Amino acid sequence: MTVSKTVVIVGRPNVGKSTLFNRLTKSRDALVGDQPGLTRDRHYGVVWHKGASFIAVDTGGLELQSTRSRNVTTEMVKQADLAVDESDLVLFLVDARDGLTNEDERIANKLRKTGREMWLIAKKAEGVSQGGKLADFYELGLGDPLAISASHGDGVSDLKAEIVRHLDIEAFSPEDTEAKNHPMIAVIGRPNVGKSTLVNTIIGENRVIAFDQPGTTRDAIEINFQRDGKDYTIVDTAGVRKRGKVSEKIEKFSVIKSLQAIEKSNVVALVIDATEGVSDQDVSLAAFAFEAGRSMVVVFNKWDLVDERGRDEVERTFRRKLRFLDFAKIHRLSALNGSGVASLVRSINVAYTSSRANLPTPQLTRVLKLAVERQSPPRKGYSRPKLRYAHQGGINPPLVIVHGNSVDHVPDSYRRYLESSFTTAFKLKGTQVRVSFRQGRNPFSRANKH
Repeated sequence: MTVSKTVVIVGRPNVGKSTLFNRLTKSRDALVGDQPGLTRDRHYGVVWHKGASFIAVDTGGLELQSTRSRNVTTEMVKQADLAVDESDLVLFLVDARDGLTNEDERIANKLRKTGREMWLIAKKAEGVSQGGKLADFYELGLGDPLAISASHGDGVSDLKAEIVRHLDIEAFSPEDTEAKNHPMIAVIGRPNVGKSTLVNTIIGENRVIAFDQPGTTRDAIEINFQRDGKDYTIVDTAGVRKRGKVSEKIEKFSVIKSLQAIEKSNVVALVIDATEGVSDQDVSLAAFAFEAGRSMVVVFNKWDLVDERGRDEVERTFRRKLRFLDFAKIHRLSALNGSGVASLVRSINVAYTSSRANLPTPQLTRVLKLAVERQSPPRKGYSRPKLRYAHQGGINPPLVIVHGNSVDHVPDSYRRYLESSFTTAFKLKGTQVRVSFRQGRNPFSRANKH
C-alpha cells in the first residue's frame, strides 16, 4: 500500500474551507469533530473515493492583515505554511459570489512563491455565470476555476475523482496487506519524546541486517531489519538514517508524516514522554491510528526519570484521555538504556499476529450466541434485533460480519459489547475487532419466492 498523498485546503478566513473539508471527509466523520487539534487551526482527515484515499488538511484562514491578536494570526499563518510546504496539491478556495478580492490576490501571490501545485476552487458557484464574477478569477493566472457548491455537495465527488486521477492514487486492494508478511511498525509521537532513540535501540540489539530504504515522503525512512531471526520494517518519521547518526536535538515534528506512516503501517507504537505526560497531540495521533484500525502499543519513555507521584499522574491522565486504547499494551521503559525494549518487541509481534488472526465461522457464531444469551440487544419499538450468525470479513484489524434481522437498530454500545466479546474469546491482544452488521433476508418473504 502506498503512502497517502496530501491535499491542503487554503484560503482567506470564512471562505468555506471547513465546509469543503467536511464534504471531502464524509466517510471518516470521526476525524472531523471537535476533538483537540494537533496544532492550532489545522484538522486532518482521510478522503475515500472508490477504494483510493488521500489525506486532506483544513487550515486556518491565511490572514495577511488582521485586527486580531498578532500572535494568533501569526500562529495560524505558520501552521498553514507548514501544511502547504508538505502538500502534494493545494486547493485554493475562493468565493464565486464575492468575486475576486484583494485578499485573494495577496494569498495567490504568497502561494505561487511556494512552488506547490495549486488548483483554484470556486465555491458557491451555482447561479454564477462564467462571464460574471467567476471570470474575474482568471486574473490570478491559475487557470480555469473548478466550480463547486460545498454546502450542497455539487461537484465535490467530481473533485475527488479528479484529485485521485491527477495524483495517480491507486485504489486499495486486500492484496496490498499481503505485500509484506512481517510487521511494519510506525513509531509516532511528539518532538523529543525519544522516537529516534527507541528506533535505534530496537534495530541495534541482536541485529543481523539493517539498511535504509528511501520513503515516499520527505524525511520519512523505512528501515528493514532482522531481530532474533525475524524480519521487520520500521518507519521513523524523524528521518533516522543509520544507527549512531541521530543527534539528540529536538526532532522536527510533522503531523502529515506521522499520519502517512500510520496509514502505511499495520502496528503503531505511540511514544509518550513520561516526564511531560499525555498531550492533546498524543490524543489526536492516537485517535487517527484508532480510526485507521491499526494495531497499537503504547510506550511511556523516560520512565526511569519520573518519581512515583509523577507516574501515578501519567497513568491517570492516560486512562482519562486515551481510554479508547484499552486494547493496547502499555510499556514503561527507557529507550536510552534499552530496558524494557525486548518486551516491547514481543508485544509488537503479538499485536501483529492478532490483527491477522483467522477466526473460524463456527467459533465466531458460537461466541455470538453466548454473548446474546448473556445480554440481548435492546428493543427498538416493538422489535428486538435478532443476531443469527457471524463470519470473518477481513483482517488488519479483524472484521466480523454479523448477520441478522433488524440489525439497523443495534446501538453502538451493543456493537462495542460484541467487539469486546470477540476480542476476549479469541484472546486477541493489541488489536481492535470491528463488528459490521448485515441484514439477513427472510426466506419466507414473498420477495424471495420465485
